[in-house]
Amino acid sequence: MAKSLVESDNGFFNQFGGKYVAEIIRRPLDDLEEAFNKFIKDPEFLEELRIIQRDYIGRETPLYYAPTATELLGGAQIYIKLEGLANTGAHKINNAIGQCLLAKKMGKTRIIAETGAGQHGLATAAACAKLGLECVVYMGEVDVRRQQPNVATMELYGAKVVPVTSGSRTLKDAVNEAMRDWATNFATTHYVLGSALGPAPFPDIVRTFQSIIGEEVKRQAAERNLDIAAIVACVGGGSNSIGVFTPFIENEKIRLIGAEAGGVGPKLGENAARMVGNAAKVGIVQGYKSKFLVDDDGQSQPTRSISAGLDYMGIGPQLAALGEAGRVEFTSILDKEALEAVNFFAKNEGILFALESSHAGAAAMKIAKDYPKDKAIIINMSGRGDKDIFITSPVFRPEKWKEFLAAELKRLENNEDIHDAEIMNK
Repeated sequence: MAKSLVESDNGFFNQFGGKYVAEIIRRPLDDLEEAFNKFIKDPEFLEELRIIQRDYIGRETPLYYAPTATELLGGAQIYIKLEGLANTGAHKINNAIGQCLLAKKMGKTRIIAETGAGQHGLATAAACAKLGLECVVYMGEVDVRRQQPNVATMELYGAKVVPVTSGSRTLKDAVNEAMRDWATNFATTHYVLGSALGPAPFPDIVRTFQSIIGEEVKRQAAERNLDIAAIVACVGGGSNSIGVFTPFIENEKIRLIGAEAGGVGPKLGENAARMVGNAAKVGIVQGYKSKFLVDDDGQSQPTRSISAGLDYMGIGPQLAALGEAGRVEFTSILDKEALEAVNFFAKNEGILFALESSHAGAAAMKIAKDYPKDKAIIINMSGRGDKDIFITSPVFRPEKWKEFLAAELKRLENNEDIHDAEIMNK
């Protein structure tokens, strides 16, 4: 396996990657790269990080055997890597803690971040609260509306959440605003980019902090003598997928499958699939070269997904290179299939997948029967579905959800106490 498929070669993964930024951004990127290369080899830094991972994040997370799902699907044994049990409810905390600790060692006092589904923003806000850093999170206005539970939690952690009202008001626009902030305030500020994309060295940094997922899976699978047929993960920008894939890239006996957002259909604007189909183009956007849903002039095209975390026009450069090389396979999962997977694993295993993660669950459900019972399929459950209540409840229990919201609105307008027994009986 070429080195540039496992880690970057001077910032590039074959043709993808790079550092295509204005001069004002190049300096903080160079400073970050120098600091990362220093501290990632520093025993004191690594020990401090290990202790935080153990005592604060709650690592290692379980590799759970799903017996009912295995029986119902037929074929391979189904295992689920429960990243949803990490503190803050998703894998994003692995990278957030790593980068915030690095920033503190660099003497930075202020952290900015972008977020889509809210999990990265929430994780960054929590990491800043833990490490005593100021935190500002940029979030598209559309995502603010559909991910209110995460917004509320970010604010509870002390972060300032800034709704982005430009463009499509989703993740890509939040990235743009965060980059503008960083260009102005880099002397005191570090930008905690949340996925394995952006200009170098971010793809290498994020992959390094997230690869703890795959390292744990490798060790846990070996302890159980599992014969792994495939590892499946959802792919937005790609932090959870590259995190679980990394230790297995050079083992070509194991299929690595990335599940993209198929949205509501195959047409442009109906999904966020970059590697499936031929809608995406190779281009340079937001400081790096990869595959993007853009027009011939490089302008972003509309995307759609029920999961805010997968609703992004680009993909990380390493995953793009691995896809082009055929090492990572990509599939597209429709919104309705993702919802079916949420329902399936909740009812049969008592595990509530985030809508992002349920894309991986749906992909695994499709291939389970293709393998014998002595093989294993591992699903990386990147996060819990608690955050999706405002999206899933109108689907699974629409009338009761309407009644609840109407009653809550009335109570709030009348300034009534929810603990008042008389109010509860009305």
